[in-house]
Amino acid sequence: MTAYSKQPGPIGVFDSGYGGLTILHGIRQLLPEYDYLYLGDNARAPYGSRSFDVVYQFTRQAVMKLFDLGCHLVILGCNTASAKALRTIQQNDLPKLDPDRRVLGVIRPTAEVIGKLTQSRHVGVLATEGTIKSHSYKLEIQKLWDDVTVTGIPCPLWVPIIENNEADTPGADYFVKKRIDLIMERDPLIDTLILGCTHYPILMPKIQKHVPKNVQIVAQGEYVAESLKDYFRRHPDMDARCTKHGSVKYFTTENPEKFKETARIFLHEQVDVEHVDLE
Repeated sequence: MTAYSKQPGPIGVFDSGYGGLTILHGIRQLLPEYDYLYLGDNARAPYGSRSFDVVYQFTRQAVMKLFDLGCHLVILGCNTASAKALRTIQQNDLPKLDPDRRVLGVIRPTAEVIGKLTQSRHVGVLATEGTIKSHSYKLEIQKLWDDVTVTGIPCPLWVPIIENNEADTPGADYFVKKRIDLIMERDPLIDTLILGCTHYPILMPKIQKHVPKNVQIVAQGEYVAESLKDYFRRHPDMDARCTKHGSVKYFTTENPEKFKETARIFLHEQVDVEHVDLE
C-alpha cells in the first residue's frame, strides 16, 4: 500500500481537459471555504473516443498524482472518466492504494435527481461518444428510476467548438441545433435533457435557443456540488480531512500558457497554472 500523507489536504478535481472547470465552479459556488486542486490532463485530451482501458489507465495516473499532492478526496469532473474508470478505481485500486481515500464521479449525482425533474419520464443525454457508448447514464438512472426511458446522442463536434472559442458563432448554432433536433426526433416525449459533458454548459445560450420550450436542461455543476455537500454531511471524517482556506490551485499536463488562455473561456478570470507529468 502506498504511503500517502495523513495530513488534511485539498479536494482534488480531475478532468481530461477544461470541462471539469464548470464542475469546479459549481462546487466553489456552494462550498467556497474548502481548498481545491484542479488537474487537467490536457496533453492527452480528449478522452471521449478513447478505449475503456486507456481512459482507466490515464484516470488512475491522475488520481494517484492528486493523492501525491495531498488530496484525500478526488472528484472526477469528467463524464468519460466517470463512465469508464470510476468503478474500477473504487473497487480495485482504492483498497490497495489507500482504503481511507475516496474518488467520486459526476454521473451518479445527476442520476439521483433526474427522476424528480422529469414529468414525462423520458430523458435525453447529450455527451461524448465514449460516455454514450458506455451506457453509464442509462444504467445509473434506471437503477434508481426504473420507469424512466433514457435516449443518448453523441455530440462529437461540441468540445472542439468550445475549446476553439467558437461557442458564440453561427457555426455553433448549426451543430447545436442539428444534435438537439436529432435527439428530439429519436424521442419526442423527452422533457429533460442532461448535458452529459462538462464542457457543454458553455454552449448553454445556444442550447436554450434550440431546445423546445417544454424541455428543461440539466447542467451538472450544481447537482454535483449539492451531492458533495451532502456527502460531507454524511461523512464528517472525510470533511475533517479536507482543508478550508478558500484556495484553488491549477495543474496541467500541457503548456501552462495554453491552459491559462483556454481556461479563461470557462472561468472568465486569469489563473496561475503549474505543469505536471502523469507518466
